[in-house]
Amino acid sequence: MEKSIKIRARLKKDAVTGDTVTEVKTLISHPMETGRRKDQKTGELIPAHFIREVVCTWKEKEVMKALWSGGVSKNPYLAFRFKGAKEGDTVQISWTDNKGESGSATAEVK
Repeated sequence: MEKSIKIRARLKKDAVTGDTVTEVKTLISHPMETGRRKDQKTGELIPAHFIREVVCTWKEKEVMKALWSGGVSKNPYLAFRFKGAKEGDTVQISWTDNKGESGSATAEVK
């Protein structure tokens, strides 16, 4: 899939602790079909096609991992925070779905 992920990574101050954290926001283009919805024209079930795993790495370390199923909406949005990154570092998001398709993107921390 071409351009399957939009990603942004920015340094922020945590409102509670005052620590500097990296806030990562992603938007993944994917149909996320459950396998339970019917095609309106044919009445046939649309085959399941959903993201199973999303992983974020920074400096070759896994900083976030999400295991999903068909219950996540089409074109899912994901946001999370982690500590340790500095301006200019890069983060990578990658996903794999139940059909073996995958996508990845990187962003520079700003």
